[in-house]
Amino acid sequence: MLAKQHRIVRGEDFRRIVRSGRRVHTEHAIVHIAAGQSETSRFGFIVSKKVGGAVVRNRLKRQLSDVARRTFPHDSPVDVVIRVLPSANGRSFATLNAGIAPKVAQ
Repeated sequence: MLAKQHRIVRGEDFRRIVRSGRRVHTEHAIVHIAAGQSETSRFGFIVSKKVGGAVVRNRLKRQLSDVARRTFPHDSPVDVVIRVLPSANGRSFATLNAGIAPKVAQ
């Protein structure tokens, strides 16, 4: 799990990032990236019930949290929201990492 200062938890922050951020499409997710509102980079995840049951959704959030931790942008603070698509269900960590990590690191 990401440290608390690196998580997006407020609904209004999610809405701001999704509406005004730069959007990057991958095979299994849509990555929204906006200028940071705090001194550190923050990440949030949107995983709907269309992706799968609670176990599947929570597993994907844990995997994406690890992807975010590994590819943390250090140079300037950004806010990143990763919206998972239903095609991510059943994909391996390596597949998710290979598709999303280069987009977050940009």
